[in-house]
Amino acid sequence: MHITITGNLGSGKSTICKLLNEKYQFEVYSTGKVQRELARKMNMTTLELNQLMCSDKKYDKMIDDETARISKENRDKDIIFDSRLAWHFVERSFKVFVSVSLEVAAERVMNDQRGAEEKYSSLEEAKNLLAERAATERFRYKDMYNLNYMDFSNYNLIIDSTYCLPDKIAEIIIKEAKEYYKNNFSDTLKMLISPSRIIKEADISKEDEERLQALAEEYKKVPYAIDKVIIVKKVEDGYEVIEGIDQAKAALLAKVPYTQVEVI
Repeated sequence: MHITITGNLGSGKSTICKLLNEKYQFEVYSTGKVQRELARKMNMTTLELNQLMCSDKKYDKMIDDETARISKENRDKDIIFDSRLAWHFVERSFKVFVSVSLEVAAERVMNDQRGAEEKYSSLEEAKNLLAERAATERFRYKDMYNLNYMDFSNYNLIIDSTYCLPDKIAEIIIKEAKEYYKNNFSDTLKMLISPSRIIKEADISKEDEERLQALAEEYKKVPYAIDKVIIVKKVEDGYEVIEGIDQAKAALLAKVPYTQVEVI
């Protein structure tokens, strides 16, 4: 299987890729790894290639072409491509986007100790700079390729990492990817969001708990996501339920990892 993974900054996708390598023996090709391979072929250091990339867009495109080549020449290998745009350049893959709330992303990058180039003086500064960096990347890829990597219709699975641990997410990605390959690359889109991102415990009354007890007990048996697709709309950095409020509440009561949602 070839699985391409991108996501929001601070979503934990690199950790998820590491787990897919360690637990499921997938080889991981990150943009950095592809860049190092290209530099070796060009008899250059990665620093020299980085300097060229700053002044000439063709080197970005060379890396993207190298990603495509690796996928074509290694169809018999299980590979994870950890890259913003691999979903577009890998010929056939299970395409995953890992999302996260901006608040949690900022907390993660502040705690990650990513070096002097990624130091933040406050949570608010981290949020602002992450949002600014994401906007810059969207502009860059739109300018280079006329692509919007934040358009969820590009993917087969959108999975939110705000409240779910990386090992569980890795497990779900493998299960969903197997289904995708089993069904001959059917172009389906599934969006999995934690009930905690679409409903708050404070919104569930005692009457709700009693009324939804049977449904919550039923949901406790599901592996990781309820079947009901809940209709939501995006509101700033969160979601508002439009249809399926009882199912969302029952899922939260049952502590189900995910609900399937459709954003309108």
